[in-house]
Amino acid sequence: MDTLEILRNIAIIIIFAKAFGLIARRFKAPQVAGEIVAGLLIGPSLLNIVSENDFLSGMAEIGVILLMFSAGLETNINELKRTGVKALLIACMGVAVPMIGGTILYQCFYGFATPGTEHFLSALFIGTILTATSVSITVSALKELGKIKTNVGTTIMSAAIIDDVIGILVLTAVIGMKDPSQSLSAVALRTVLFFVLVAVIGYVIFRVMKILDTKYPHTQRIPIISLALAFALSYIADKYFGVADITGAYCAGVILSSLEDSPYITRKMDINSYMIFGPVFFASIGLQTNLTTLDTTILLFSIGFVITGLITKIIGCGLVSRIMGFKGNDSLKIGVGMMTRGEVALIVAQRGLKAGMIESKFFTAVILLIIVSSIITPIVLKILYHHDEKAGAAAA
Repeated sequence: MDTLEILRNIAIIIIFAKAFGLIARRFKAPQVAGEIVAGLLIGPSLLNIVSENDFLSGMAEIGVILLMFSAGLETNINELKRTGVKALLIACMGVAVPMIGGTILYQCFYGFATPGTEHFLSALFIGTILTATSVSITVSALKELGKIKTNVGTTIMSAAIIDDVIGILVLTAVIGMKDPSQSLSAVALRTVLFFVLVAVIGYVIFRVMKILDTKYPHTQRIPIISLALAFALSYIADKYFGVADITGAYCAGVILSSLEDSPYITRKMDINSYMIFGPVFFASIGLQTNLTTLDTTILLFSIGFVITGLITKIIGCGLVSRIMGFKGNDSLKIGVGMMTRGEVALIVAQRGLKAGMIESKFFTAVILLIIVSSIITPIVLKILYHHDEKAGAAAA
């Protein structure tokens, strides 16, 4: 591919992605949904004016690493410690129930298989996609309702953060199982060793970065060094431990999340991500999806995938919330608040495609789940809160 074609493709992607992102936001849908639709429009599904290639794949890879690094930077470790056991248990069930539901759903459509076979791993990976929670839409709804700092709001945010951490661990383990020469114990051992390494060198890196941050606050060298750390840990994770590179990027973000300048680092990362690498990544999802090849089975599967994704989060998170002492509609609010899916689900799906565990046609189901959950969640939360307010007024 020559340089001129590269420039042409990037220009088309940025223009279409941003235009459709703004349209999506206008209709109260996630901006990333619009960027994905842009990829569908300019890709093989419709206009076919841009095709996936190694250069765009490399840019998309950088985009996903930046996204996960930013997610790690926004992780509030103190908040995780404060909410403690409740949020942890809610998050665990918010991962387990959707994973089981997604695995069963895939096998209902494409046949049941013996655990350990390639077919079963594909089913397990579909379940893994459903584990992710995107709390950004829920946070916006809670802020609008003035409920963000309530016990329910805090629990949802903390559980969502823990949910993503567990989901990344599950992703790492499932992808590691793809290699038949590796046993589950070997995968688990490498994963544990990686996190031990991160804990040890992460502490050292944090202390050094804290000194630099104190001496040179709000200087460009801080985000530059931070970005280098994200790329380095991504490389080390994948190259030497067989752990997904996005896990390394996320860990780099968590290491630096307690710095005074972590918001400053996040803003600098978001500039690169927002302007070019993010749009390329989300548009590439659309470029990899060819809607002309879809059949009735995948359409029915997509509907089942959406329903399973929504219901299993409500059941898993809501049930544990009720057991943990949340009364009335509060447990249901937590379950509904955990329904939303976003970029993490897409990142997981993209990793499955790269590892050969799923086909690109399943992106349709993931995209549909993101759009539906992002629209439904705020509406249902408002209904639940308004119902409680009316009940309280009637009782008074």
